[in-house]
Amino acid sequence: MNGLGFHLPGMFDKILDIDHCYLQRDPSNAIRLAVKKYALEHGMSFYNVREWEGLLRNIIIRTSRNGNLMLIVVFREETDKNEGLLAFLGEEFPEITSLMYVINDKKNDTINDLEVKLFAGEPFIVEEMIPPGNRKEPLTFRIGPTSFYQTNPEQAQKLYETAYGFAGFKGDEVVYDLYTGAGTIASFVAPSVKKVIGVEYVEEAVKDAYDNMELNGIANVEFYAGDLAKVLDEEFIGTHGKPDVVITDPPRAGMHEKVVRQILNAAPEKIVYVSCNPATQARDIALLHEKYDVLKVQPVDMFPQTHHVENVVLLKRRKH
Repeated sequence: MNGLGFHLPGMFDKILDIDHCYLQRDPSNAIRLAVKKYALEHGMSFYNVREWEGLLRNIIIRTSRNGNLMLIVVFREETDKNEGLLAFLGEEFPEITSLMYVINDKKNDTINDLEVKLFAGEPFIVEEMIPPGNRKEPLTFRIGPTSFYQTNPEQAQKLYETAYGFAGFKGDEVVYDLYTGAGTIASFVAPSVKKVIGVEYVEEAVKDAYDNMELNGIANVEFYAGDLAKVLDEEFIGTHGKPDVVITDPPRAGMHEKVVRQILNAAPEKIVYVSCNPATQARDIALLHEKYDVLKVQPVDMFPQTHHVENVVLLKRRKH
């Protein structure tokens, strides 16, 4: 049976067909239903992950508080039918400000290593955040198709305010922002510190991060792309300066053990650990306990009506 919805828990090959999702903003539900209806009416095959066949793989919908809407349609291959679906969606939903597509013939769903092509509109959406401190203008972020940005922007404001408050900046710190994404946390803290060094795996995200620094008139931030387990070594720290504070916001898998060890070697006074997976966060904190004590813990409910939370932890280096 053809369906368009979400994976069933623990089942990579089973999809629960969804009529209405209460967690997504409008017009996400209408777009999803329109894609399914068009596909069925025009004989577009649905992807079978076990057989690695079928045309339509995924859709990705991203919205912002200021009304921007990005839609990415992921096809398995180039066909004449692709343009028809994209043109239909652009006409049916004029509120889409960024309409994009990807050709993914791999055996996994990641698109970070693939070209995301623009069909219509802008190659990004725009989000805003109220900065801490004395800055009056909001921070503006351009977010590309492969750049990470929190899916709940209202709670993202509270999340970053929590991380900022935990850090307790004095103004002269060198800060490492690990897994920086599009540079949102780096932008948030930069006006309050001496320098921020951001490191991110996705090269496109680093480009977005630099664009965002320029957009917001921030000059004391540098970004580097690469695998943190390889980038964050003694030579890197020697070149860019020993961090006084490390802010880390890794993916659900947490930090690679090599990254944890390198943080221990760098020995910043404080670590602010932001996590979407408290289990891997606890694992990493157990390793960091070699030199650090936990001073504060604050969960932030980023995903209402689910069991998921973001968790912010402040760790401080022991003096002896």
